[in-house]
Amino acid sequence: MTKRVMRNSSYLNGMSVTGTRTRVEDVSPSSGMCPICIKNCPILCEIGLSAFRGREVLYPEPEPFGWSTAASLKDYRLDWSDFNILSRLRGAEGIEPDPDKALFPNVDISSEIGGIPLRIPIVSGAYGSTAVAKNNWDGLAVGAALAGIIIVIGENVCGMDPEARFSNGKVTYSKDMEYRVKRFRGFWDGKYGGIAVQTNVEDQRLGVDVYAISKLEVDVIERKWGQGAKAIGGEVRLHTIERALELKKRGYLVIPDPEDPSVQEAFKAGVFKSFERHSRVGMPTERGFIEDVEWLREQGAKKVSIKTGAYRPVDVAWTMKVASEAKVDYVTFDGAGGGTGMSPVPMMNEMSTPTVYLESQVLKCVQILKRKGKHVPDISIAGGFISETQIFKSIALSNFGDGPAVKAITMARAPLTAVMKSLYYTELYEAGKLPRIFAERFGDKPETFFVGYSEIKAKYGERIKDIPFPAIGLYTYIVERIGTGLKQLLAGTRKWKLNLINRSDLAALTEKASKVTGIPTIDKVEEDMYEAILD
Repeated sequence: MTKRVMRNSSYLNGMSVTGTRTRVEDVSPSSGMCPICIKNCPILCEIGLSAFRGREVLYPEPEPFGWSTAASLKDYRLDWSDFNILSRLRGAEGIEPDPDKALFPNVDISSEIGGIPLRIPIVSGAYGSTAVAKNNWDGLAVGAALAGIIIVIGENVCGMDPEARFSNGKVTYSKDMEYRVKRFRGFWDGKYGGIAVQTNVEDQRLGVDVYAISKLEVDVIERKWGQGAKAIGGEVRLHTIERALELKKRGYLVIPDPEDPSVQEAFKAGVFKSFERHSRVGMPTERGFIEDVEWLREQGAKKVSIKTGAYRPVDVAWTMKVASEAKVDYVTFDGAGGGTGMSPVPMMNEMSTPTVYLESQVLKCVQILKRKGKHVPDISIAGGFISETQIFKSIALSNFGDGPAVKAITMARAPLTAVMKSLYYTELYEAGKLPRIFAERFGDKPETFFVGYSEIKAKYGERIKDIPFPAIGLYTYIVERIGTGLKQLLAGTRKWKLNLINRSDLAALTEKASKVTGIPTIDKVEEDMYEAILD
């Protein structure tokens, strides 16, 4: 039932992300409305809730904002499950073909993106001014440092910081930004991973890039052009008039207008409980961006990257062109299907290019640039990734025989989920309310139910007391689960180094998957080998 619903428009009138549902399950496949809509229905569908709340229903439920993330629920008809990984029986690459040496723990899953070494091919972020990032920053930042990956501080952090100081319209101090950088560096080994600061139009106007480079010694600046969940500027909710007025004065678009007396009256009366803060949309140009990259490097940026959304193919090609001309270090392409703190739900569902399609477009550009002998920036792909199988497939798909173009996968919702779940269960433990079944299975205290705790304690000793349990949860998810799983998959293909997996390690399960990516269907893989082997 669920699969059928997601393949047509019937989910549009009842979605958990907006807290709506229909009175009956057998809704109209074209409109999503109940076949018989009745006056005395006590259920709030999208139409009904919209009659009361209007624009609020464009967004995920406002009540859990700051402690939740949201994503698309649409079935795009093509995803990573449409491919299988092909295992091998004989031989070994990247290690001596000795059963005593070719053990899966010996697989090297390290990578390097834009010249930055990674213990695991993951970038975490970007986590910007939305409250869910701030509320979970300790776990996200320390966990990323422990795992040896990049974490990206997202857009609008300085502009939203109530304690930030400005001079002539430029930021000179941000307590929040400084804390975020220092929290990561407190457990960073100085080699693997790193911290990047993302900047949008508002950030550039406020001089966030110069502040991060000069005052906080940040090495990586990421220009944000969009994300897969939305093609407009970032949004957050503001819960006081004072906050709304402050951010409007800082130059942000705030809806409704907090300076309007009628709006103030309605807010005080409880007609609505939060304002929306929006960011402007960037309008990059080729020459302007090339000069911008040159300027950033003059300011001291050691690495420059782009974060862009799943725009139409012509924009993918244009992005790769200017990234090549400017010689940026890496580009993150974010496919539809991923999530954010507060993207318009219709936009998450119905706009942008799904991840597999998007990567295929990017790889066409990579091949053209290589053929012309031009600079090819490293690539990170984002958009709904949660597991080692998806990571394997994305990286393998990008290797045409000369090494993977995709050097890392960017994840946001999954790391946040790991951190939030860890925090919640830690709080349950502290309150003496751990579920009995959970405690019986995994132990009744964090030192036992986080399986990665003992490993981290052995490495950091007394410093373990400064590591928050949510950070241990993130480390356990990334290193223990994804890292181990990725090593097992590579060993199954008999390849002991990440950069050795390639397109020959994949088979498409559908004709569509094959057509879009050029990966043969499983019935066509090596079909010419039977005669050669058996002759």
